[in-house]
Amino acid sequence: MKYEGPSAVPDKRALRRELLAARRELGPAERTGSGAALAAHALLLPELAAARTVAAYVSVGTEPGTAELLETLRLRGTRVLLPVLLPDDDLDWGAYTGPGSLAVVRHGGRMELAEPAGPRLGPDAVTEADVVLLPGLAVDGRGMRLGRGGGSYDRVLARLERAGARPALVVLLYGTEVVARVPAEEHDRPVHAVVTPSGVRRFTHP
Repeated sequence: MKYEGPSAVPDKRALRRELLAARRELGPAERTGSGAALAAHALLLPELAAARTVAAYVSVGTEPGTAELLETLRLRGTRVLLPVLLPDDDLDWGAYTGPGSLAVVRHGGRMELAEPAGPRLGPDAVTEADVVLLPGLAVDGRGMRLGRGGGSYDRVLARLERAGARPALVVLLYGTEVVARVPAEEHDRPVHAVVTPSGVRRFTHP
């Protein structure tokens, strides 16, 4: 995926289709290995080392694996919050206390997600996070993230902004998903870093 410059900004839906198709072509070994490599690089981030609370997520389908990262953060003593998808696509949050604290939940006919089975902490719990780990499909050289289009994390980022919270925003991707340009709208907010199985890239915001 080589998009050169602003004049070549791709259509969001077309770019999502292309990125999802590329993920489906990844072999099982590549998917499995990505989780360990991703965790190794992410855990070197000073922001994660210093974080008392991290809002994260359980990877699904062909996403880069997060299981090892979640468990290592927990064993470090970090409080890990995981999302619970609400009927309106907003996110509630619950605590991750180990693999046994997750339950698979089917959301209508759309998808099955592993979510925390314990008490719900409310949508505003994310404002307590020192780091928010974000899923996505791509990020560009400005740090602008392309999500799946459901809007759940747009709401999370808006909630953080309203609360005056300033956590480090980190997106987890495959290396090929760091592209030259993704479409961005006025409400979109850049992330501070991207972690891939091959390393970390930071973004400087004005």
